[in-house]
Order: sequence, then structure tokens, then C-alpha cells
Amino acid sequence: MKTVNVAVGVIVQQQQILLSKRHASQHQGGLWEFPGGKIEPKETVLEAMQRELHEELGIDIDVGQASHLIDISHDYGDKQVCLQVYIIPAFTGKPEGREGQPLRWVAKAELLTLAFPEANQPIVELLQEAL
Repeated sequence: MKTVNVAVGVIVQQQQILLSKRHASQHQGGLWEFPGGKIEPKETVLEAMQRELHEELGIDIDVGQASHLIDISHDYGDKQVCLQVYIIPAFTGKPEGREGQPLRWVAKAELLTLAFPEANQPIVELLQEAL
């Protein structure tokens, strides 16, 4: 089974974290997630992050301020993913769901009350200590 490499951004502003909701038709649909997307061949993680967050949210990130948080490999049975997760503390533009996805700013404690894909659970747990 092929592994999907994904750049994931934990976008932080004023002690709040930006989440987006997966479309019902997607793998793990209807769950909240940290924005990002697939890393294309010949792209670095941060290049993919910059491209994906611009396409999905209409924001431009400052890659120089991005900091690595964690790498997560997870097997869903029908799909394997490798998430490369970065904290994104600086961006320009106002985030909007350019693909029709709902967005939500939440405090880190609220992360514990929301439904996420299994692969995102280590991020939720780590953020309770990190931010």
C-alpha cells in the first residue's frame, strides 16, 4: 500500500488554532483537521505547506518562522499516511474555506472536545503541552 505524504500546518494566532472540517465525501470525512495537503514529487514539506495553505485557505505563510512539531505515520487499513507537522505562527491574508470547507478558530483545550482523524490525535495531545 502506498503511503501518502502530507504537510500539516498548526496555524496559531493569539492563542487560537485554526481547524478545517473534512468534506463528507473525503477519507475521514466530517472530522476536524489541521489544514494542509499532499506533498507533490520534488516539493519540500514547506513548499507543499505554502502551496496547500494558499490554495485551501488563501493565506501566505512565513516559512522562516515555521517550526517542526512532529512526524506521524499512521495506517488506516485502507490508506497509510505520513504527516509532517509544523507550527505556523505567521501568515498574511484572512483564512477562508476556498474549497467550501468550514473553518474554526479554537483554544487548545477545545481540541480535546472535537472529533479528529486518528492520525491527528498525537498532534492534539502534543499541543496540550506545547502551546
